[in-house]
Amino acid sequence: MTDLCWGIDLGGTKIEGVVLPAADSAEPLCRVRVPTERDRGYAHVRRKIVGLVEEMARTVGQRPEAIGCGTPGVLDPRTNTLKNSNTTCLIGQPLQRDLCEDLACHVELANDANCFALAEARLGAGRGAATVFGIILGTGVGGGVVIDGRALYGGQGIAGEWGHIVLDPTGPQCYCGRSGCVETFLSGPHLEAYYQQLSGTRANLADIALRANTTDDPAATATIDRLITWFGRGVATVINILDPHVVVLGGGVSNIDALYTRGVEALAPWVFNDAVHTRVVRNELGDSAGVFGAAMLVA
Repeated sequence: MTDLCWGIDLGGTKIEGVVLPAADSAEPLCRVRVPTERDRGYAHVRRKIVGLVEEMARTVGQRPEAIGCGTPGVLDPRTNTLKNSNTTCLIGQPLQRDLCEDLACHVELANDANCFALAEARLGAGRGAATVFGIILGTGVGGGVVIDGRALYGGQGIAGEWGHIVLDPTGPQCYCGRSGCVETFLSGPHLEAYYQQLSGTRANLADIALRANTTDDPAATATIDRLITWFGRGVATVINILDPHVVVLGGGVSNIDALYTRGVEALAPWVFNDAVHTRVVRNELGDSAGVFGAAMLVA
């Protein structure tokens, strides 16, 4: 079996590996997860990846010729080192070069949001669409662009990074150093912090959404209203630039049902068209999307 597709999803808390029998298959031959343990440093993360690949090789009975790897952050095309990563031990490191040496094979790197978008475009909710914008709404906010089945990286490696479009320069401080980025309005932690600021109590976003739907909790209602308002403005900005046929939502925040009704309605005032024809849909592959998309990088 020489046409196997190998992928690694390098996350902040876990590293996942998969071997697919073909690029169009959603039935893995092997799937393995190990903790990232990023607090132990860059060299340790590399060793964890090597161990993961060795375990997969034993399972399928052969070693990879090439591996796709989804990463937090992107490879800077000028320096070939990683940048913009919230796994900070990776920043400034030549991860692609080092993994090629560690694993004795070609390694293709891409941002994890690009991998999510690629998998959903080929196997998931964006199947058949010429242009797909994949959105991750979770601890952070990321995005990936897929055109005719291929991920778009851009000249600086930041194509799709809509999470750091500034919507309101007077808005909350973002880790990137700016204020009022999309991420500060739509990420789970920022929405939870907003609820706590209004109510004086802490709650996770799923509970906040439930309270907004079933109880008289003005802070919960205001938090979900905030999400819907800024979702409409933020996604409309992408639609006006890219005009994708489909927008696929992933990440924990994407589980809020109101995004697919009120959120879509909130796009209309900001999209430069007489009506919004863009489909906004929930992902179909769940937590498989990232690692499946990584495998597709080398298909």
